[in-house]
Amino acid sequence: MKGSLLLMKFSNLLIFQIILFILTMLFTSYPHLLLLSGAQLLFVPIALHLVMAGKKDSFQRFFPLITVIASLSVVCTFIFNEGIWIIIFPSIYLLFTIIVAIYAISRFLHRGFINFEEFAIDLGLMYLAIGGVWFFAYTAELDTGFSALLTWLTAIHFHYSAFLLPIFVGFLGRIYKPKSYVLICSLILISPLVVAIGITYSRTVEVLSVLIYIVAIYSLIAYAFQANFSHTLQKWLVRISFSAIGVTIIFSLFYAFGNYTGNVVIDIYFMLQFHGVVNAIFFGLLGIIGWSLHTPLTKAHLPTFPVSNIRGKMRIGEEVLKEYKSNSSYNGLIDQIAVYEKDVDVATLAPTIKDFYENTKDYRLFAKVKWQLWFMPFAVVYKLFSRFTGQINLPLSRKEIEMTGDIVAINNERDGRSAVRAWVRKIEEEVAFVALYSSHEKDGKTYNNIALPLPWSTMVGILELKQVGENLQLSSKRSIVDSDAGIYLAFGKYLCKLPLEETFLVKEVDSEVLQARHNMWIFGFPFLSIKYDIKKH
Repeated sequence: MKGSLLLMKFSNLLIFQIILFILTMLFTSYPHLLLLSGAQLLFVPIALHLVMAGKKDSFQRFFPLITVIASLSVVCTFIFNEGIWIIIFPSIYLLFTIIVAIYAISRFLHRGFINFEEFAIDLGLMYLAIGGVWFFAYTAELDTGFSALLTWLTAIHFHYSAFLLPIFVGFLGRIYKPKSYVLICSLILISPLVVAIGITYSRTVEVLSVLIYIVAIYSLIAYAFQANFSHTLQKWLVRISFSAIGVTIIFSLFYAFGNYTGNVVIDIYFMLQFHGVVNAIFFGLLGIIGWSLHTPLTKAHLPTFPVSNIRGKMRIGEEVLKEYKSNSSYNGLIDQIAVYEKDVDVATLAPTIKDFYENTKDYRLFAKVKWQLWFMPFAVVYKLFSRFTGQINLPLSRKEIEMTGDIVAINNERDGRSAVRAWVRKIEEEVAFVALYSSHEKDGKTYNNIALPLPWSTMVGILELKQVGENLQLSSKRSIVDSDAGIYLAFGKYLCKLPLEETFLVKEVDSEVLQARHNMWIFGFPFLSIKYDIKKH
């Protein structure tokens, strides 16, 4: 019943949008202006409806109202195109696109980098605000440094290539996501900005960006022909939609190459008439109809594991021990490693590893920190922050240092998890780490649940344990689809998965000595490794 009601409301909204578009046609002297108004009045509302399908949030409740207001402002921009009205009505539409971008940011922060196809949709929604800015610049006759026509075309670019295409790419990723999807999707997402930079500053960059775009577009076309769709009609509409861009992007290359060499092969007016019309009808219209026939549901699920309630302020180490310390006592990071018995065979695990985790206080820790060269400038800047907060405060040099510290019991009621203890590590009496250890179980699997308080937030590391021979591996990389493993940032009502990964491999050297290797990646690129020598007192 609710589904039928929502469909009826959407159908009424769609009819209203079509009427507004027809009205706009009556007040438009230049047909090329309809390329943008068609996107504003038809494609944007429908795409937003498809993105929000199956969701219940505050934006969805107000979506019909703000869409109607934004659409009316677009129509009024053409009707009242003199005086103060050329500022007021475009401003309303610009505000609408900013609201959509804020919704996208909130949508992303609730999830983070869990599913890249959802990030593509989020970024497409954010790009719409840039299209709103260029629309406002054109109608308000602002001096952008470009001709009025090029300003209008840029607004069109950010409504089609930057808004609509990432959303279609996200929908495609929901039903078919090969290993190369993340790379190709990334190229699609950065291309609108790179193309804009090329047009503004460098013809060479413009040509190179279009070449990269071509590789990405034709990869998407291949994906569309490999994906399994729910309906035959949808399959061919989506394939034609992506293929249309494959045709128009070739003409974009001819246009960019002509600008680069000075020998005009295709001028801006041909691009407007052919490129614009083909993209509007075959890419935009057929694509939006295709995805409307059946919108694949998201595969992203919000995490449900327990998260520490403790948030830092400025001096993390001092604050945590002062405010959250309890009267209990622990000797190790884990009471009994047997709680991980489904992933670890205690009988065959190296005994020194077992002893270290259960009696951490009995061991000395020596570390060699190695920042990757490409990341060093970021590490230097971060060091200024970490030294003050006393959290993840690592040295910049590769010199071996000793980390001293203690295991301190934390108030479970204030933390919100069970058997919480802080492993406080120092370098020459300067706090380097304050990590709050606990565990949780899901679907018969027990995870290491670690919280590192940060200013007004907490970084959460959920690690899977895996035995490798006699050795122990702890990793934030997911071994199964529904795994909780990952690195997250908790702040306010959000729990956002970060583009970080880490692994620990702990090996026994002899009966009282261990070696551990801690490796970290950001967006798949290694940036930090720490080698630990762990020796019993």
